[in-house]
Amino acid sequence: MDMQEAAIRADGILDDVLRAVKPEVQWAHGPTSTGSCDVSRMRVVLTIVSDSRRGSLLGVVDRFWRKSGYRIKAVNKDADFPAIYAQTNDGFGVTLSVGGRGQAFFEVDSPCVEESEVAESTTPPNGPSYEGVYPLPRPNVRSDFWSAGAP
Repeated sequence: MDMQEAAIRADGILDDVLRAVKPEVQWAHGPTSTGSCDVSRMRVVLTIVSDSRRGSLLGVVDRFWRKSGYRIKAVNKDADFPAIYAQTNDGFGVTLSVGGRGQAFFEVDSPCVEESEVAESTTPPNGPSYEGVYPLPRPNVRSDFWSAGAP
């Protein structure tokens, strides 16, 4: 497997987990980064996930990853910045982490693969692409479910 193939696999992992989140959350692509033999892809959630719904989001993702055969490596139960770290059977690291203002980030890191060029993801975001915008905006999309109880 080369870095482009690993990036495509990472996109598939991200597509699958985001499809499992119901109701859906709006997301945009975060940065793609490459190392000497690895690649990582990120998706940034733009839906406001209230403090009271944060645990629900992590629970949905945890159950999906376990059902998919992923090994849960660690769970950070911090009230403000929780995270789940898992690994696929083929060695890809997957993370859901919550940052400032409750913004959720999904990230997939490949194992070491053959070096190659890496194209941007071809998966279209389910909202504005924010192409060329960095940093991405803080969560700004309200959801009747995910934003419940948020100011």
